[in-house]
Amino acid sequence: MRRRAGLVLAGMFAAAALLVGCTDPRAGQTGTRTTGASTGASAEVKATIELGDIYMKPKTPLKVASGGTVEITVTNVGVLPHNLVLDGKGTKLLNKGEKETVKFGPLNGNVQLICDVPGHKDAGMFLDIEVTPAAGAAAPAKGSPPVTAPAATRAQYAQVDAQATPPPGWKRFDPVLPPAPNTPAGTVRKIALHATETQISVAPGVSQELWTFNNQVPGPIIRGKVGDVFEITLTNKGKLGHSIDFHASKVAWNVEMRTIAPGESLVYRFEAKQSGIYMYHCGTAPALHHIGNGMWGAIIIDPPGLPTVAKEYVFVQSEFYLGPEGKPGDLGKMQRDEWDIVTFNGYHNQYLHAPVRIEPNERVRAWVMNVGPSENSSFHIVGTIFDTVYKEGAYTLRPSDARGGAQALDLQPAQGGFVEFTMDVAGLYPIVTHKFSNVGKGALGLFQAGEVTGAPAGGH
Repeated sequence: MRRRAGLVLAGMFAAAALLVGCTDPRAGQTGTRTTGASTGASAEVKATIELGDIYMKPKTPLKVASGGTVEITVTNVGVLPHNLVLDGKGTKLLNKGEKETVKFGPLNGNVQLICDVPGHKDAGMFLDIEVTPAAGAAAPAKGSPPVTAPAATRAQYAQVDAQATPPPGWKRFDPVLPPAPNTPAGTVRKIALHATETQISVAPGVSQELWTFNNQVPGPIIRGKVGDVFEITLTNKGKLGHSIDFHASKVAWNVEMRTIAPGESLVYRFEAKQSGIYMYHCGTAPALHHIGNGMWGAIIIDPPGLPTVAKEYVFVQSEFYLGPEGKPGDLGKMQRDEWDIVTFNGYHNQYLHAPVRIEPNERVRAWVMNVGPSENSSFHIVGTIFDTVYKEGAYTLRPSDARGGAQALDLQPAQGGFVEFTMDVAGLYPIVTHKFSNVGKGALGLFQAGEVTGAPAGGH
């Protein structure tokens, strides 16, 4: 029995070697022609590499003699486009099923080949090439970084000045939520969304290349009723593959949420069967990078019989992980939970700069969605008490003879709800997450109830 099992395993390993084209255990290294003098490394190396979503294999470093070349046959088996480049030169952007052979060299020092689609290298799509020095030459320092991938320093990242104010002409994201359309249940709501990459300011003096729906962060706030049918047409007008995932839907992931290439479109159709406030986002791998870089929004499906209030607002909490100025957010920071700022509706302290104007004793409903991608939220308004709390599709508190009150709406990533309240007297009422370490990172705003002397200008 042991002998039979051993034969089966041996056959499996042999088949695997054939699949990746390996006759050598070193990262798909398949053939050599010339050996470097007294180094034991080959001067000409051939290898086969498979690219997928999001991986590159084999990953064992290739070894080549100083002055040698590496020829690699690259095949993309993933859904997303990928490439293999050194300093921007190498294969074209390969679509699924495409193959290309490319040669790198002559090489005189350690280098790193990467997929340079934003975020893919940080997700693990890289391959080291170790260059063995010629006889008598000094060896590269052990553990030294590849010459094409110097370690980034924090000085290279965009920096937020917490005391800075927005420039003239700046406009906040309007938090006012229009009422749900007064149409019968079952109405088909046709909505056009487009995916883009665009420069957007996330704090005074700080811009990033955000990945967006309709060139805005948050993406458009969508609203409807239970029974409505949503027909979303997503068009990719960007340079990367993108997709969309509505948490309010019950659809097949591989059909509606598939990644589409630049220039392509898809129609995502679903019936809203349960009420609540739901996240929607890009789910293209690595999803963490697409969500962490701004590709999210909220859709509200009203609970049946939702009472009318004087005003409704929506606040979407998220984190940003800053990359260099004008560049995409840093995936490495996202993987390590090292967020730089936390915002309501996509901008550092925006409702502190421009408060949300209400009136004393006016009944207000605030819808809250935490899109993360990784941090929690404890939504709190200083100076009032919530008499109504609705979380994840159910009321947890409503006005009654018990006169119960709530202090905060606690939300993990991809959770949402609403709270209702009034302000008894004129004044300023801070909007925060009660995880106070994040208040100093941008999760701070103000409700302004009535006329207040000295209040920041710009609120309404």
